[in-house]
Amino acid sequence: MTLFDELVAVTDPERVTDRPFDLHLHSADAGLRTGEATVVVFAETTEEVCDVVRLAARHGVPLVARGAGTGLAAGAVPTEGGIVLTLTRMNTISDIDPVNRTAWVGPGVINLDLSRATAPFDLHFAPDPSSQQACTIGGNIANNSGGPHCLSEGSTVNHILAIEMVMADGEVVILGGAAPDPIGLDLRGVVVGSEGTLGIVIRALVKLTPDPPEVRTMLCAFPTVEGAAAAVSGIIAAGVVPAALEMMDQGMLVAVENWLHAGFPTESAAALIAEVHCAPEAADAEVDVIREVAEQEGATEVRVARDEAERALIWKGRKSAFGAIAQTAPNYYLHDTVVPRTRLVETISEMYRIADDADLTMMNVFHAGDGNLHPLIAFDATEPGMADKVHAAADEMVAACVARGGVLSGEHGIGAEKRDLMGTVFTELDLDAQARLKHVFDPDRVLNPRKILPAGSRCFDYGGSPLPEGTWI
Repeated sequence: MTLFDELVAVTDPERVTDRPFDLHLHSADAGLRTGEATVVVFAETTEEVCDVVRLAARHGVPLVARGAGTGLAAGAVPTEGGIVLTLTRMNTISDIDPVNRTAWVGPGVINLDLSRATAPFDLHFAPDPSSQQACTIGGNIANNSGGPHCLSEGSTVNHILAIEMVMADGEVVILGGAAPDPIGLDLRGVVVGSEGTLGIVIRALVKLTPDPPEVRTMLCAFPTVEGAAAAVSGIIAAGVVPAALEMMDQGMLVAVENWLHAGFPTESAAALIAEVHCAPEAADAEVDVIREVAEQEGATEVRVARDEAERALIWKGRKSAFGAIAQTAPNYYLHDTVVPRTRLVETISEMYRIADDADLTMMNVFHAGDGNLHPLIAFDATEPGMADKVHAAADEMVAACVARGGVLSGEHGIGAEKRDLMGTVFTELDLDAQARLKHVFDPDRVLNPRKILPAGSRCFDYGGSPLPEGTWI
């Protein structure tokens, strides 16, 4: 019996496919890198996931878990063939507990659907990636995803209390628990952000956040990018930590406005979207502080959304920014590096210099409040040599961020896209420690291989001998 036949036997003939179109669709994510899946399986139950994992282990075939495919770092791209295990059908929301503010959810639950389901209880799931209308909770867990409102609430790891996971040998374990500070090692925290390299998440106990009593959304226009960046640090230094603090530069404002017609200030060099969540009695005071700091940094306009419709339009523009790029160029490439807020002004200036020197079109839209940059290069991949030029400039931008005390990713993950840059922020000893952790969870290197850690990360094997040069884990 072939592997395909065995997969059909443990699932369903309608949910196992090797049709060329299906393989093509599941061999890429929203980024530029592509792979080549051997077979795609749509799992619906825990038992099916366990069986598929055991089959992968027995056959020595790579296994890549996948959600909606909205990732940008090739984290769910099958780099060396094998099984792509799609979890979007495991989308049950159960045990919503409005008193303890928790719920158990499947990995295929769409982020925004979770908040819609908990809205009757005046609760929501705080992490809100720009792709929240499509991305799944499983994908959020895999990448420790963030979003505009994670400035004050924290990223996904701060909202996952427990994880039910299938290990590499098919065993089901639960890591973490409902207690705020469970006893023992925080293995839940180890798994969040591990990009499917340690196990397959099949359920998660999420923490739900109360809806804010008062919301004010502001749009501040600036004549310079540097002024907008300086306002970010100034606002927080003044004692206000907004729920969200986002920046869009002129190129991005124009692209979004051409599509949405939201009234964005396209004549400005940059705009900040600031939102405060607070008690009604404090709202006016926090808005006044943001207005004062923005004006001190040269803001030419400070607009407060008049109602929920205007607020929703502003956020639609921000969260649709990447899609709006299609009017500018057929392709785009971006990283999501992070720098200290105090280095934003100089780092952004360096980003523009790198793009200008390479004669590339770059736009910026990013989580300014936590220094999470998203330099986006718009280009046409069919132009000879263009892709290489874009990648070279992007790597230079990452290096510029690292040189200023930054890190490789704030929310998109490492995947295959930034895997070979890990040595710029981690020592050989650091990489070896991470590789040993991977070995504990996945000794046969079946789960999502060739991701996060570059070749040669393991300094020695367990017999005390160096691993073969270039060994992947």
